[in-house]
Amino acid sequence: MNKSQEATFGAGCFWCIEACFKDLKGVEAVYPGFSGGDFMNPSYEDVCNGNTGHAEVARVIFDQSQITFTDLLEAFWFIHDPTQLNRQGNDIGTHYRSVIFYHNEDQRKEAEFRRDQLEEQKLWKNKIVTEISPILNFFKAEEYHHDYLKRNPTNMYCQFVVKPKYERFREAFSKVLK
Repeated sequence: MNKSQEATFGAGCFWCIEACFKDLKGVEAVYPGFSGGDFMNPSYEDVCNGNTGHAEVARVIFDQSQITFTDLLEAFWFIHDPTQLNRQGNDIGTHYRSVIFYHNEDQRKEAEFRRDQLEEQKLWKNKIVTEISPILNFFKAEEYHHDYLKRNPTNMYCQFVVKPKYERFREAFSKVLK
């Protein structure tokens, strides 16, 4: 029985998503890319122009015997503010939207259930705006986006956005890291 599953999340810049998710036990691979639009084979520049309909996302390949989709959802909700519409901090545009692209009905149901639970708990002062949609396409980002934080630790964006988020994530999820 194949225990590998896929999940796809958009939570702002894909460099942040990739850096956090790749360190979780049970995560086999994380691929930054684009999803949700109808523009075929977009480049990073195409997506940043805001005319493709795509979001920056990370496709997560995980071993469901070691980590569940629910566990991944917990990480997803932690690493960004799901109440910001079409942005995360200073990153503005529909390509930075909060989105869960589900791969099957179980993922859809779990994502909606957990979103509704969090909304009832009022963890954020504003309403959750996370899109929950079926995965229709996925296009890997250019190679230079893969392991971006590791490859570019002195990059200013990494220093001021990715690294602080990554460090908070590592502290909060320390018991489930590789």
